[in-house]
Amino acid sequence: MKALILSGGKGTRLRPLTYTGAKQLVPVANKPILWYGIEALVKAGITDIGIIISPETGIEIQNKTGDGSIFGASITYILQDSPDGLAHAVKIAQPFLGDSPFVMYLGDNLIADELSQYLEEFKTKNLDALILLRKVSNPSAFGVAKINAEGEVLELVEKPQNPPSNLALVGIYFFSPLIHHAIAKLKPSARGELEITDAIQCLLVEQKLVCARQLKNWWLDTGKKDDLLEANRIILDTNLTTENLSNIEDNSQIIGRVKIGQNTKIINSTVRGPVIIGDNCYLENCFIGPYSSIANNVKLSEADLEHSVILESAEVIGIQQRIVDSVIGQRAKIYLALKRPKAVSFMIGDDSQIELT
Repeated sequence: MKALILSGGKGTRLRPLTYTGAKQLVPVANKPILWYGIEALVKAGITDIGIIISPETGIEIQNKTGDGSIFGASITYILQDSPDGLAHAVKIAQPFLGDSPFVMYLGDNLIADELSQYLEEFKTKNLDALILLRKVSNPSAFGVAKINAEGEVLELVEKPQNPPSNLALVGIYFFSPLIHHAIAKLKPSARGELEITDAIQCLLVEQKLVCARQLKNWWLDTGKKDDLLEANRIILDTNLTTENLSNIEDNSQIIGRVKIGQNTKIINSTVRGPVIIGDNCYLENCFIGPYSSIANNVKLSEADLEHSVILESAEVIGIQQRIVDSVIGQRAKIYLALKRPKAVSFMIGDDSQIELT
């Protein structure tokens, strides 16, 4: 069994963060989103992994993720020159996939369910495809499935105006090698892409065995700021364990589940968990509230923040109002001018510099 993770795309919904980096490397609880998918696959026993990359961000992903050895996996990188659809990604990965069944996993997805239960069903029932679904309130934004009482798929439609159900494809698929024959028959859709939903629909027309299962727990597509913050909240809530690798001065308070990296200095500050703080950070006269993630080399002074994600080497200096529901990019700087607004909420891209007046 192999795996194919899709990690291309331009990340337009997370701009400006993704103008200068891959959306799959944006951190959730100080870990790149992409890595959660790799870890989930390895936990299910799948260690031969191909990752689809784009020309714009592929080198960054390779440099950050490496050959897979840190995960106990072997990673092969496959370049997709242009974003021509999910089925196109499978098509160009065929030399890597060969005749092996495989899992296709969209790299910006996070799920709570373990993959092993679905993998076992896929193998035991000798399915040609198994798709994972989740009920959503806005099915027109997703590929949508219509299923019968036994979980067999009757119809798939990509982003329909009139959805046949509210069951969205979550971006994790199990396929037999037959999917390659279906993809070979495809023509580009109205939006110019080879759609994986069309390929699965082709299997249905040929009466192949295609089943669906609904996720039992949460699923998050981290493509937008609010989704990213919600993912950060859930991961901190469910996965964070207390750890302190730094010396905290006596005039500071650490309350609840807080993880602090090496060589971080916290002076006259309160940190109320769940919170994760990276290595080599400097915090002085701060309140860090729940559901905040602070990456490595961040400097915070006179800052009051909650439910926010601060990326590597950012600085927030002298902002006396509370910062909430914010994502602040790498090396961004926020500081106080003579005049300031009554409330602030940010989504700030890498290398930004903001002066509040």
